[in-house]
Amino acid sequence: MSEERLIYLPLGGAGEIGMNCYVYGYGKPGEERLIVVDLGVAFPDMDGTPGVDLILPDITWLKANKNRIEALVITHAHEDHVGAVGHTFEDLGVPIYARAFTANIARHKLAEYGVEGQAVKTCSPWPETTKIGPFTVGFLPISHSIPESSGLVIDSPAGRIVHTGDFKLDTQPLVGEAWDPDLWADVSKAGVKALVCDSTNVFTPTAGRSEVIVGPAVEKLVAEAPRLVVATTFASNVARVRTLAEAGARAGRSIVLLGRAMRRMVEAAVETGVLKDFPPVVPVEDAASIPRENLMLIVTGSQGERRAASAQLSRGKFNGIELKEGDLFLFSSKTIPGNEKGVIHIMNQLSEKGVDVVDDSMGDYHVSGHANRPDLLTMQDVVQPQIVVPMHGEHRHLREHVKISKDRNRQGILAVNGMMIDLTGNAPKVAEYIETGRTYLDGSVQIGALDGIVRDRIRMALNGHVVVTLIMDEEDEPLGEPWVDLMGLAETGRSNVPLVDVLEADLGQFLGRSGAKTLTDDDKLEEGLRRVVRQTCNTEIGKKPEVTVVVSRLS
Repeated sequence: MSEERLIYLPLGGAGEIGMNCYVYGYGKPGEERLIVVDLGVAFPDMDGTPGVDLILPDITWLKANKNRIEALVITHAHEDHVGAVGHTFEDLGVPIYARAFTANIARHKLAEYGVEGQAVKTCSPWPETTKIGPFTVGFLPISHSIPESSGLVIDSPAGRIVHTGDFKLDTQPLVGEAWDPDLWADVSKAGVKALVCDSTNVFTPTAGRSEVIVGPAVEKLVAEAPRLVVATTFASNVARVRTLAEAGARAGRSIVLLGRAMRRMVEAAVETGVLKDFPPVVPVEDAASIPRENLMLIVTGSQGERRAASAQLSRGKFNGIELKEGDLFLFSSKTIPGNEKGVIHIMNQLSEKGVDVVDDSMGDYHVSGHANRPDLLTMQDVVQPQIVVPMHGEHRHLREHVKISKDRNRQGILAVNGMMIDLTGNAPKVAEYIETGRTYLDGSVQIGALDGIVRDRIRMALNGHVVVTLIMDEEDEPLGEPWVDLMGLAETGRSNVPLVDVLEADLGQFLGRSGAKTLTDDDKLEEGLRRVVRQTCNTEIGKKPEVTVVVSRLS
């Protein structure tokens, strides 16, 4: 029996939605040659990751095995699949393979880090294949909510893997390739060892709907709107952006694209030829001169992002445009779980302006880009894999996907981030466990999830912050009283006296009681002052704040 093995290792996207990163390897244990499929990001929220800009997969294991990595292969250009390529290129530095539209987006991300575009290799779709180490990889067209999405055919000496990427079974996607079951069946007829498959909508019991059904409802809504129309959707959903723009153009409206991501995606789609006949757009600078009833804005921010165009418009003027009573705002999108608060906040702010808000609660203005439960079963029936490995989903999605696979008498295995699966034999098995997690892009630097920075930020947000400053003279005696600065705390507590005054009085009493052992030892002095602040604040306002003590000694 050969000592080589075929492995699958998720480092992101398995047990969560977003931050996708999957590794395939073939060779002797610990010496496998590797390819990485997708390298994406997740997005922060103010509750769990305040101040963080992006969440990235922890690539510590990849960096440690950098010399074994042959390439990075990107299935499509959504941020949760391609968003980390620029942030991690310096650490990995491997060739990147993608189809034209995705390659265009990837090159722009690398350019932000000063990396030349030659690092990205543009590939044509199946039947073209590329030899990458022990693997032969082909891009298999599939419909999704972004152009040129592809599954991957990954051939190894131990058998063929089909990695679906994100997909839906749409025969009329408007932009991008349609679902072609005959093509996928032909690819699979020689036998597929493992189908590594999207699990996002496994709990949705009805078959997915086509993008083509959205157009008539949007067109009717826009045509009947009496004043300014604003529509938001995922910028990457180029088909939907075109549907919205066409509806506006047919209603005699000038189209304005607002938001850098919106403009960038449309430009990339036009540059690579996947988007043709897009209606003319006018610069935002010209919008003010166009009558409101003849104008339509297509804007970013469908998920409540605070800095995106939707949020900016809800707060006031943005690029000289202000929404008014009687305007219409359409959310042609589904709210991703976790983003509800931000989206509802924007909707309420718009409502306060008298803007009529329309969402997709009735299912008229949006269709999902992911396969529903019946579609996942159809994919299995077309591919006929020996093993099903669910990916791209929370733990409950992966578990349910394994269940429905076993109901079809197929082997399934639940593999979450860090679980290395040996696919070599007739039955998949766990080979080993890899420590994994996430890192944060915080401003311009990357920090570890366990570094304590975000935890401290949360604690300050929850508890407030007090700074105590004390000067000690040459005799190790306080030079005057300590003084206190507050941040994020009530100014007056139970004593009906300014909290600063109460704290400074209690700190002064503490210093008066302290002996030489405390006054000459900075650690003991700081700890004592900190304890007094927390006790006093708890008594006065019911909070135990974070405390910073600054002791300066005159030499």
